[in-house]
Amino acid sequence: MRGAVFLGNKQIEIRNSPDPTPGPGEVVLQMKASGMCGSDLKFYRPPPGEAQKALGLGGNADPFIAGHEPCGVIAARGPGVSEREAPIGQRVMDHHYSGCGVCGHCRVGWSQLCRAGITVYGVTAHGGHADYLKVPARTIVEMPQELSFAEGAAVACGTGTAFSALKRMQMNGGDTLVVFGQGPVGLSATVIGVAMGARVIAVETSPERMKLAEEFGADAVINASQEDPVAAIRELTAGVGADLSLDCTGAAAARRAAVRCVRTWGTACYVGEGGDVTLDVSPDMLRRQVTLIGSWTFSATGMQECAEFIAKKRIPLETIFSHRWRLEQADEAYKSFDTQTTGKGVFLL
Repeated sequence: MRGAVFLGNKQIEIRNSPDPTPGPGEVVLQMKASGMCGSDLKFYRPPPGEAQKALGLGGNADPFIAGHEPCGVIAARGPGVSEREAPIGQRVMDHHYSGCGVCGHCRVGWSQLCRAGITVYGVTAHGGHADYLKVPARTIVEMPQELSFAEGAAVACGTGTAFSALKRMQMNGGDTLVVFGQGPVGLSATVIGVAMGARVIAVETSPERMKLAEEFGADAVINASQEDPVAAIRELTAGVGADLSLDCTGAAAARRAAVRCVRTWGTACYVGEGGDVTLDVSPDMLRRQVTLIGSWTFSATGMQECAEFIAKKRIPLETIFSHRWRLEQADEAYKSFDTQTTGKGVFLL
């Protein structure tokens, strides 16, 4: 099979390797779509192993097949996996984490929180930018027939992450939601927020992504490179501030603004990985009763809930994709994606 391998330092190579054979409790997926996520750039840009170590995922510097948004069909089952559990040909997404499988976190679908250690497909093990992907059967999630494979790939990380964060913030229809960053996760938050009935204010610096946010239904778009987003949000909310804010950038300035832009009793949520932030705790949080949440991706059941929400609401999630690539175009695809001016990209197989 073919696989797009991250070599580090912005280098990608298409390598051939034997087709995987499933072991006990495993399945092999024939990939149909594999999404490109903004967090891929954290592993694409630096030397091998550096990003994994910085994010607490180990320091393995061996090249790996990228892609942690896998979507495809079941091609083979290993020993101990029943037909009912994994019918051949079933359309599935993959919850791209694997833990011990028996702890409390794993049993409720939050395997990325497993204290025994985790495997992250496309980061610490081979991922979905390939013809086939071998994973534990317990990580697969059936995909609604209404969703395309590309949409399933989006739900498998970026869109699922946005959905989970909005659910954790307990957003209601009519709330004002500010989304900092209109990359793949931020655009998903904008689309879903609009579908949930929120008034969405998008904050960006890229003109291309600002345009996308407008097209996806944002009520207002703020260019953070030209104006103070906190002041602009206050003006848009009659001086009160937003009900909710979501930072999808990981940038310190956006994180500060996400906390400072919400109203008294408001809630801010961080999903952007890496980096740090310094807050003036008393005025920024304590004296305004602000709630600050950290939200890391989603559970396997949350992934299914997101997919069903997209299907039932008939959200045209395909619109978040500005680029569709073939696997052999991986080098060109990531050079384009690295400009951080595009919408979401996906490899179709």
